[in-house]
Amino acid sequence: MSGAPGGSARGALALAGSGVLFASTFLVVQRAVEDAEPLPFLGARFLIAAAVLYPFVRRRPSSRDEVRLGIAVGAALSVSYLLQTTGLRHTETSTSAFITYLLVVIVPLIVAVVDRRRPEPRVALGVAVATAGLWLLSGGPGGGLGLGELLTLACAVGFAGHVVAVGRFAGRLDPVRFTFVQLLTVGVVCGVPGLFVGGYRFGAVAWAGAAFTGVFATAVAFFGMVTGQRTVPPARAALILLIEPVCAGLLGVATGEELGWSGLAGALLILAAIGIVEVLPLLRGDVADDPAVEPTVHG
Repeated sequence: MSGAPGGSARGALALAGSGVLFASTFLVVQRAVEDAEPLPFLGARFLIAAAVLYPFVRRRPSSRDEVRLGIAVGAALSVSYLLQTTGLRHTETSTSAFITYLLVVIVPLIVAVVDRRRPEPRVALGVAVATAGLWLLSGGPGGGLGLGELLTLACAVGFAGHVVAVGRFAGRLDPVRFTFVQLLTVGVVCGVPGLFVGGYRFGAVAWAGAAFTGVFATAVAFFGMVTGQRTVPPARAALILLIEPVCAGLLGVATGEELGWSGLAGALLILAAIGIVEVLPLLRGDVADDPAVEPTVHG
C-alpha cells in the first residue's frame, strides 16, 4: 500500500538513504582490503553487523528451520561476498557496482531453471541488453573481462541465488532472526579461517571500514529499506533503489576512476536491462509471485 503522502515521502527518503549507504560500501571495502585480507575483513564486518542486530532478536521466538536454513543460506552468501570483496582488489568500484547489480537480471533465469519453465520474453531481452552492457563496461572491442570482473560476475550469480532462496523460505520465518542467523553465519564462516589468512592485526582504515559497513551498510541500511517498503509501492521502490549502482559509479568517478564513454554506455545499458526485468512489469501492474520483481540490494 502507498500510505499517506507524508509517510510515502519519508519512506522514499529512507529507501534513497539505504541506496546511498549500500553504494558507499564498494568504495569503503575497496579501500579496506588494501589494508586487510578479504576473509578476516568480512569476518569482522559481519560479526559487527550480527552484534548490532542481536539486541533486537534475543527475545524473539526462534524455530529450528530458521537456524537450519539461515546457516545454509548464510554459508552460500559467504562465498558471494568473498568473491565480491576479492574482485574489488582487481577492478574499479563503479564497475563492481554495475556488474553486481546484474543479479536482478540473473534472478529470473535461476527461477526459470528451478521451476523448469521458459524465461519470459522480457527476461530474454534484459539478458541481451545486460550482456551488451557488460561487454561495453569491460572495454568493448579490444577489451575483455579481467579477474576482478569475472569474480564480480560470479558474485552476482551467487547473490541472485541468495535472492531466490530467501524468496522461497522467508515467508514462513521471522525476518529479523532469519537475517541475524545469516549475518552471524557469514561472520563465522569468514572470521574463523580469517585467523589463519591474514589475521586481525590490520590497521585503522580496515577496522573503520568493517565498522561502517557492518553498522551502517548492513543494519541501518536494511532497516531503512524495510521501513521504506512499508509505504512506498514496489515499482517506485525499485526505481529509487537504482540509486545504488548510480551512486557507486558517481563516487568512483569523484575519487578518480574513469569509466570512459564505453564504460558509461555499458553502465546505462545495464540499468536499462534492470528496468526491463524489474521495473517494467511493476509499472504495468504485472506482478507475479517472483523474487525477480522485488527490490533487492547487495552492497
